[in-house]
Amino acid sequence: MYTPLVTLWTFLSQVLSADHSCRKAVARLRAFLSADGQPPCPPDTGPYCKARQRLPEQVCARLARDVGGELHQRVRDGSVLAGRPVKLVDGSTVSMPDTAQNQAEYPQPSSQQAGLGFPLARIVGLLSLASGAVLDLAIGSYAGKETGETALFRQLWGSLFPGDVAVGDRYFASFWDLALLSLRGVDGVYRQHQLRLTQQQRVRRLGRGDHLLRIPKPQRPAWMDRATYDQIPHELMVREVTVQVRVRGFRVHELTLVTTLLDSEQFSAAELARVYRARWHAELDLRTIKITMQMDVLRCKTPAMVRKEIWMHLLAYNLIRAVMAESAQSHQMKPREVSFKGAVQTVSAYRSLLERATSEDLRRLTSEMLKAIVSHRVGDRPNRYEPRAVKRRPKPQDLLTVPRHEAKRRLVAKLMNLGSAIRS
Repeated sequence: MYTPLVTLWTFLSQVLSADHSCRKAVARLRAFLSADGQPPCPPDTGPYCKARQRLPEQVCARLARDVGGELHQRVRDGSVLAGRPVKLVDGSTVSMPDTAQNQAEYPQPSSQQAGLGFPLARIVGLLSLASGAVLDLAIGSYAGKETGETALFRQLWGSLFPGDVAVGDRYFASFWDLALLSLRGVDGVYRQHQLRLTQQQRVRRLGRGDHLLRIPKPQRPAWMDRATYDQIPHELMVREVTVQVRVRGFRVHELTLVTTLLDSEQFSAAELARVYRARWHAELDLRTIKITMQMDVLRCKTPAMVRKEIWMHLLAYNLIRAVMAESAQSHQMKPREVSFKGAVQTVSAYRSLLERATSEDLRRLTSEMLKAIVSHRVGDRPNRYEPRAVKRRPKPQDLLTVPRHEAKRRLVAKLMNLGSAIRS
């Protein structure tokens, strides 16, 4: 029953559903087969879970990357950096069930007491600015050697091509990332780290708050081999741009950027600031994947299945982005102007109809769905600012301060003492 294609379809429908349980996914497949006149699958989840384990992790990852890459090639924005492809990089974390296998590969933070925390994985994503698609993702432990965001970012360099522009926050603005990506023909725009003092490295003034810097090559880091170190020039020429942020309510009042885009006439300071401000889309896209797609807390109990679950979420996310791009293109809009959550809700409402539609009805239903998706637009709220606080109070609930088995033992002992006191 569970061929690779059926398993993939069921897994995809599972992460697209508001209810991520395996039982709901199997029930959906059983209902689809019954409506199609085919023998229904068994109602228990065991065969489906075993089929998911057999599904190769590389297949899920390749499908997500291929869909995202194809969408990135199809959607371009010529108004940004002379039409150069802009790719955003940012990191986040995801939680997963507290099992021994998950803890072994993705241990919980050391600040949490044993038995009270949850395994945590760090993720770093490469996203398309124009379409919002996830182009690639690196997954690692939350702590340990070579598990930081910069180390995971280097695993994604295979998805950066000559002519691309990578945009990220200050964690990615190291000499090594700038130099090694430049050797690949990839430029970068990053926020300058607040601890770097560059007054002595300035060689020429390009404009107000705009300077060329000559940075000497530091000593070879432990993670870099000698052959790679020898390929890097003895000094690196970069551009440092400082812009004033005069927006009411914004926390940042002055922004310093470092970039390998040295031509101040082709790439003005104002345009670089505008591109870096668009980096916030990476934060919003990762939040969308974690909250709207419900990937912040994963359900699988082994590291291999956790990674498959992540890639299937990204595949579903990229497919929704592709539908949004098609809808926006048919109505002369940009994909970023369409609401992702509105698209998810619309696709979910039409999905059961599309799955059972005849060839005659399929085109009509698809056209109506695309028209409904484009009607849900992102609100135009320039320079919006809000306090980082929520109004609704959570329900009061006691927190575990000891492992669950110890809390259960204490509860039983307390009830037995209470019963003895009542009998006496």
